[in-house]
Amino acid sequence: MALLNEVPDETEPTFLANKMENETILNYAIRHRKYVYSTRRKADFGKRAVKLVSLLDFGLARIKHSKADPIMDSDMQNSVKQQQPAQRIQIYPPTTTGVSPFWIAKYERDAKKYWDQFYRRHQDKFFKDRHYLDKEWDQYFSRSGRKVILEVGCGAGNAVFPLIATYPDVFVYACDFSQRAVNLVKAHKDFNETRVSAFVCDLTADDLSEHISPASVDVVTMIFVLSAVSPEKMPLVLQNVKKVLKPNGHVLFRDYAVGDLAQERFSTKDQQISENFYVRGDGTRAYYFSNEFLTSLFKEQGLDAEELGLCCKQVENRARELVMNRRWVQAVFRFSDSVNYTPSSETPTKSDLCCQEISQPKADAEPISDFVVDMSEGMAVEMFGVPTTNDNEVIKIELGGCDFKIQVLSKEHQHTCKSTGLMLWESARLMAAILARNPSIVAGKRVLELGSGCGGICSMVAAGSASIVVATDGDSKALELLNQNITSNLRPPFLNKLVVKELKWGDRDDIDAIKAMNNEGFEVIIGTDVTYIPEAILPLFSTARELISSNSSAQKNQTPALILCHIFRRVDEPSLLSAASQYGFRLVDKWAKGSPTDESESQSLISSWFPENSFEDHIPTSALNIMYFKLD
Repeated sequence: MALLNEVPDETEPTFLANKMENETILNYAIRHRKYVYSTRRKADFGKRAVKLVSLLDFGLARIKHSKADPIMDSDMQNSVKQQQPAQRIQIYPPTTTGVSPFWIAKYERDAKKYWDQFYRRHQDKFFKDRHYLDKEWDQYFSRSGRKVILEVGCGAGNAVFPLIATYPDVFVYACDFSQRAVNLVKAHKDFNETRVSAFVCDLTADDLSEHISPASVDVVTMIFVLSAVSPEKMPLVLQNVKKVLKPNGHVLFRDYAVGDLAQERFSTKDQQISENFYVRGDGTRAYYFSNEFLTSLFKEQGLDAEELGLCCKQVENRARELVMNRRWVQAVFRFSDSVNYTPSSETPTKSDLCCQEISQPKADAEPISDFVVDMSEGMAVEMFGVPTTNDNEVIKIELGGCDFKIQVLSKEHQHTCKSTGLMLWESARLMAAILARNPSIVAGKRVLELGSGCGGICSMVAAGSASIVVATDGDSKALELLNQNITSNLRPPFLNKLVVKELKWGDRDDIDAIKAMNNEGFEVIIGTDVTYIPEAILPLFSTARELISSNSSAQKNQTPALILCHIFRRVDEPSLLSAASQYGFRLVDKWAKGSPTDESESQSLISSWFPENSFEDHIPTSALNIMYFKLD
């Protein structure tokens, strides 16, 4: 931080950046960026820290685009200012490979929360009851004497209740680290405390022997549960299980295998946490086992494989003409004191019975119709991109006496979504409220909204008084949902005045298409929360400059204007003003919630939009800002 202390607070970040070599900038970014961004949320965040954020953004962007000399002289800077951006830039981050370290840590830390949300959403309707257990493992449940069974990761009891119904003499311990799942088990109509003991237990952290006597369990069932645990913590789960397992007791195992259809789908969605480990859209995780990894994992904990096989099955949904290739591992492990025990290569394996779809069937093999796939219809459909339930949620907003119902991506899925356009931001709420209370801003004018996202709430409100409104975004998914929201909320004649168009800032084809439908230009251009990606700022103002009307009027409120409403994040105000000036935009007014105002400011244009009682219901954060630009 020493460099920041050498200059006054008002020094622009570009001055600092020009004093630093590329290596220095990168070192600052690596050492301080994460700390600065996390600290910025605190009330005592100082000007020097704000300046450091801008410095890092400026420096890293310059390194990315610089080809030779990292220090640009004034001639080079002037040349850059005159260039039109040719690349297509969207306001959401580009696709990356894998999950960021921040989210990896969050998925691990909040694993209970995500599974609680899963069971709150699906209750006991997601998985079918596992009635195949007696067909696959009857010999382990029906041996003489009363059997004590531990069901690890019991969920809603889909294995527990078929077991106690089939085997009258068994007693089942059922544990799960989701409190909602355990509650579902206890609320089941067949739950009986003399047959079932259900409790909450995180096997990666809690001691299982506090609930079950050591060396008292005959059989442990682990059915599609270990895959939900991060690979580095799987040994902790097995150590915990081994504490309560009797000598020569068995672990009956079934879980996802490498090459399963779901894994193939995850690999195309940037949802990989580590090798064979992925996060689903709802925040729950899934690991895909190879036989080698599984054998080694259990062997290291003193559990030897008696049966081990790869099961393959094609599941067909004829109604949708879909064929799904499912793969899972099925195994039986025995708790043996002999650490040198190695299962015979002639040990019968389930692969002899399971993989008939990809190999020649044997004469003595089980008929394939007898093999049961442990998968609900809902899961199969979800894997093929048709969700079992709607992944969207509806936000209700009342503006100007009208009720809007806006579909957005539900919060539980937003963390794995790369498009920020599928959410409704605070700035859009504020700007829509301003337009509803001040229709004169857009009355009779041609209006363009940049980066409207799926909500389009500003465009819909503007359609009530504007002559024409064009809502744009660069993300196809956001545009698809935007069209749905518009058609479900507006009726003619307002619906006829609102047009949805694709617009990637700086894209010549998109810009020309909009010019073709309105060659006079737009008198009001609105953008809400479109200023947080540094690389997108120049294309933003460049696009606005091409599409804004060049006709000016003597009346102040008739002059074409660009209105931006946002929270300052990665781009500060000086950088924004510098980019605006390059394309002929001049800031004529600005407003920030919570900032002190004097008498002159209270008479400003933007301040006049607010009634005396303010917009507290529409301003959920104190960091919102509005900037009003006109052409020079």
